[in-house]
Amino acid sequence: MQNSLTQLPTDIWIAATWDEYIALIENPDCEKARGYYDHGRMLVETMPIGYDHSCDNTIIIFAINLFCTLKSIPINGLIGCSFRQAGLKECQPNISYYIGEGVQAIPRGTKIVDLNQYPPPSLAIEIADTTLSSDLGNKRLLYEEIEVAEYWVVDVEGIDIKAFSVAGFGSRRISESVVFPGLTMEVLVEALRRSREQDQSQIGAWLLQQFQR
Repeated sequence: MQNSLTQLPTDIWIAATWDEYIALIENPDCEKARGYYDHGRMLVETMPIGYDHSCDNTIIIFAINLFCTLKSIPINGLIGCSFRQAGLKECQPNISYYIGEGVQAIPRGTKIVDLNQYPPPSLAIEIADTTLSSDLGNKRLLYEEIEVAEYWVVDVEGIDIKAFSVAGFGSRRISESVVFPGLTMEVLVEALRRSREQDQSQIGAWLLQQFQR
């Protein structure tokens, strides 16, 4: 398999060995790409992150951090961190969180979280602007296998969040977070909707009112 991005399909799942995947994802041309691997299939996302994607990413992080601060829930949030089970799986969610007793599970200085040594994050979040089908399909299966406790897909265009509780290598739709009890998707979706018309400080003030009820 050629390593050049001009000769290899990107932004779609394709068959590949683990060595081929690692050779590609470590290619300097892929420095800003995100990589996923699941038992002989890989996805390398090279599409640039746009304004809408970035805005929704910021709103979701702010909302979670504000909620957990007010509710005294210990968290450690990560942006674009790599989680790897060598030879089998890798994912790089847009956002992930370790929660509660697991907040100090990963030591400082870790470049890639080795899932053979450390636990997976409690929550993984993908912000889907142009990747909704993959995020709800193959990536969802991958996160089930990695055994995150919860997985969210933020639909940028549809202004929606599809949240799943993960257990027993399967998942089910939820309307309220299990890992953050009391945090509903309805409030988060309304925050996203308001962000189309209001600035982020206004969204923050509105969220503060909701979370203090």
